[in-house]
Amino acid sequence: MISDSELHEPKQGGDITFMDMIDEAEARGESQIQKFLSGSTIFLTGGTGFLGKLLVEKLLRTCPDIKKIYLLARPKKNKEVQKRLQEQFDDPLYERLRKQVPEFMSKIGVVEGDVGKVGLGISESDRQTVVDEVDVIFHGAATLRFNEPLRDAVFINVRGTKEMMLLARACTKLKAMVHISTAYSNCNLSEIDEVFYESPIPGDKLIDLAESLDEKTINSITPGLIGDFPNTYAYTKGVAEDVLQKYSQGLPVAVVRPSIVIGTAKDPVAGWIDNVYGPTGVIVGAELGLLHVLHAAPQASASLVPGDAVAAACVAAAWSVSRAENHQAPPRDAPPLYHCVCSETAPITWTKFMSLAETHGLSVPPAQAVWYYMLTLTNSKAMYTFLALLLHWIPAYIIDGVCMVLGKKPQLRKAYTKIEQFAAVIEFFALREWRFHNSNMTRLYNELCDADKHIYDFDTSAIDWNEFFANYMKGIRVYLLKDPVTTIPESIKRYKRLMWLHYALLTVIGLLVLRFLWFIVSLFF
Repeated sequence: MISDSELHEPKQGGDITFMDMIDEAEARGESQIQKFLSGSTIFLTGGTGFLGKLLVEKLLRTCPDIKKIYLLARPKKNKEVQKRLQEQFDDPLYERLRKQVPEFMSKIGVVEGDVGKVGLGISESDRQTVVDEVDVIFHGAATLRFNEPLRDAVFINVRGTKEMMLLARACTKLKAMVHISTAYSNCNLSEIDEVFYESPIPGDKLIDLAESLDEKTINSITPGLIGDFPNTYAYTKGVAEDVLQKYSQGLPVAVVRPSIVIGTAKDPVAGWIDNVYGPTGVIVGAELGLLHVLHAAPQASASLVPGDAVAAACVAAAWSVSRAENHQAPPRDAPPLYHCVCSETAPITWTKFMSLAETHGLSVPPAQAVWYYMLTLTNSKAMYTFLALLLHWIPAYIIDGVCMVLGKKPQLRKAYTKIEQFAAVIEFFALREWRFHNSNMTRLYNELCDADKHIYDFDTSAIDWNEFFANYMKGIRVYLLKDPVTTIPESIKRYKRLMWLHYALLTVIGLLVLRFLWFIVSLFF
């Protein structure tokens, strides 16, 4: 079991900690990225999302000489933007930042706006501030909902990217811009290189459609528009790259395409996660004893990548593209694209993924678990439907029926409805396998000096999945389920009781099945 101190102080080998290496590198003044960002003003969208939080933390902690970071933040009813940001920076993710750079809040500025609105919803005065002051832009804002209505997805992912490019073009001091896309922006292909592919529709044309047609009409033609794409998210992220390619001409722009982003490997803390998207949702459902079967190809490669590696790669990409702008590197005909993936350097199958999650999860079971861990992966739709009926729906109706008789509120049918929707969304990615070439990303890492390889480490070939999951499972418990480590001993005792109940039930069911089979056989013999 990993100690609490290990969770907050990730080690890099031997007796030298990660912070020791950073301090040593900074003392030698070797970091080229820190030198590049010194005195810079940064504009960042998506700063309240998972990757955005990691990126903001990374920039503020490792580049103390940054002048200012402006965050595009959408105002919400009954909650001021400043208050939302203050709550965000109270997260354990920023613990090291608070200790090392106590006055970091003074470097954060807020630009109220909405990436889904024309002109990003920014006031004229704020826009002028960005135009006059900003040196580096990180555009990560996007809707991550796979089933987002196409009209909304276009406004946020496609038109929002166009508006960002127009803003970047107006910036008088721009040194670099990084657009965060996704490795699945061309998921209609099975082999994907670090190049731009032909868009299924010109970006400007799709924007015109979304602006001119009503939502009902757009929804009716959505299946025909997205074609081979599994959802509106992947489709609009692919079209957004067409917009970026068109409007980035002459600008120092780079594109980072991460695969499925999961918790942090080590920086600033191992195992940090704040959402239940994708594989994390599968783990949480299985750990709580709710999810027992998933429609997935067991031996298919799970294209996962730790969030801190993506954040580091984004910073390095900004530095690299600025070198080309300053003629310190060969010029490029188009924005460079970087696949931030592990499938080529540290592959892991879905079976191995769930095996490691089970192994390490059983040592830190959640206190909220309602049943013992049992998860089956099957690529057969018929088998999945049968097992879902047997393991999800029949128990849900029985337990909810008992609750209604006792005058309690039934909950399981509602929970499994959501789980079914979740499973339907991710099955496209869990049943297929892609090959993502990442030579550009490897080349980018090799360009870094030794100090930057320590500070901005995105070398996915060095990932030890066993060590990663030891931290990841504890991180899910502590950061996502808000279950402190002090409750682990009691949770283990409770989980053992659930285990005995689980196996007792399986034994009873097995005996009933054998009795039934014996009855059938006796009818004929």
